[in-house]
Amino acid sequence: MRKKISFVILGSSGAPAKQVCTSKTAIHISALALLGLIAAVGYIIYDYYNLRVTTSHLENREVYLSSQLGEIQTQRKQIQEFANEINSLKAKLVALNNFEKKIRIIANIERKNESDTIFGVGGSIPEDLDPRIPLSDKHNSLMREMHEQIDQLSMASVNQQKELESLLKSLEDQQNLLASTPAIRPVSRNVKSWVTSKFGYRKSPFTQRREFHKGYDIASRQGTPILATADGVVTFVGRKGFLGNTIVIDHGHGMITRYGHCHKILKKRGDKVKRWETIALMGNTGRSTGPHVHYEVHLNGIPVNPVKYILN
Repeated sequence: MRKKISFVILGSSGAPAKQVCTSKTAIHISALALLGLIAAVGYIIYDYYNLRVTTSHLENREVYLSSQLGEIQTQRKQIQEFANEINSLKAKLVALNNFEKKIRIIANIERKNESDTIFGVGGSIPEDLDPRIPLSDKHNSLMREMHEQIDQLSMASVNQQKELESLLKSLEDQQNLLASTPAIRPVSRNVKSWVTSKFGYRKSPFTQRREFHKGYDIASRQGTPILATADGVVTFVGRKGFLGNTIVIDHGHGMITRYGHCHKILKKRGDKVKRWETIALMGNTGRSTGPHVHYEVHLNGIPVNPVKYILN
């Protein structure tokens, strides 16, 4: 006979007690079933927790991937903008190079080697980059082209700088040459004056014989300002034979001017003078028939006609 276990159930309101009998096997089965249920519930709770964690990770991953995608699209958009800027910079560099060529034509200054370009010897202008690539596509090819053109633009900018420096030096040399070349009358046009003798053969006012006159005589009142006809350095101040009080200016490039018969000289040897600057006052010193300036222009030691160097 199987052993049974009795359970007495007492009521809470004075009702008669109840007795329930069951076998140990049933209790064991019930206990196992309860443990199984508890284990199942625990597994479900554990699995639910893991699912929540996984879902949270997936949500975070989705947010991260979404932000990464947005960042990638932003970077690609910046790459396109940089490509446009490279095209713009290249266009400006080419325009600057064309402007330099125009200046050279106007100033009659040739390049040392006309076959050279800012993009190298015989180099052609790189084609414009095409930034019209969808943001969803890869930009690897565009980035490679950008790197190549950046290197080309870097070389072109260095070459352009050299050409501009060369042009600037040539322009400065021309400017110095022009500033040092006699180009005005030694007596202002605003002063009443007249030419009394020109360059070339003439009858001497003193001997009445034919002689070669090496200068250009302009007469006016004594004390009339005598002007430097170009930039230069005073190399002589003093009496010089028949020319009387004379000032000599060296303008460089083999060019020298003389101003004779001065009443008073306002500069001393070694002074730097500028065109239009008053250097002396007209006088009647030396062998002269009246107040005037005897003006000479010498090129490489040879007297030349001053009229060719009077542009005003």
